[in-house]
Amino acid sequence: MDKLDLTKADKTYYGAVKTPQLIELGAISYLTCTGRGEPGGEVFSQAVEALYKVGYAIKAICKKEARDFTVAKLEGLWWFDSDLPAASFPRVEWNWKLLIRQPDFVTSGNVEQARSQVVSRLSSAGQVSYEALSEGSCVQMLHIGPYSEEPASIARIHAFMTEQELRQNGLHHEIYLSDSRRTDSSVLKTILRLPVTDVRQNHK
Repeated sequence: MDKLDLTKADKTYYGAVKTPQLIELGAISYLTCTGRGEPGGEVFSQAVEALYKVGYAIKAICKKEARDFTVAKLEGLWWFDSDLPAASFPRVEWNWKLLIRQPDFVTSGNVEQARSQVVSRLSSAGQVSYEALSEGSCVQMLHIGPYSEEPASIARIHAFMTEQELRQNGLHHEIYLSDSRRTDSSVLKTILRLPVTDVRQNHK
């Protein structure tokens, strides 16, 4: 039985390079868990655990149906209750929606079955949702290095957007290609992505 690995199968989604590039994305389904608090803190860690427990339960259900897959990388949408830079906010005030992408063949029934299995032993699994996001046009690039150095890469993305007459049209999106628990911070790989819209089209 072949196992689907979305990281290898979808080069547009996971194939960011070290310079900003414009891509187009359609509707994609995810497990999600929304919260507020410090990255790596207790609430954040509980959300990650819940997502992965449900994600692996879905994998087990699908494997029995001869549709095995590799559980996808953790992702996150980030936002703040102001337009001020992120550095202006204490980390405990950061808002996030954590994501784990799901294959197209996963159904809402699969998700509900998996969530019901997990919630009996992990109550936080009840906070896991299943939803589709459609980000459309996006600018993305691969950031290599510590999370603390992301602002320099984000500045490059914004410079590219200015050159191309694009403006942000959605939440800051990160895809964590590396496991920060097992990878030196100097070589962490993170895709940074911003949904955008063409300023010129909006002025027509």
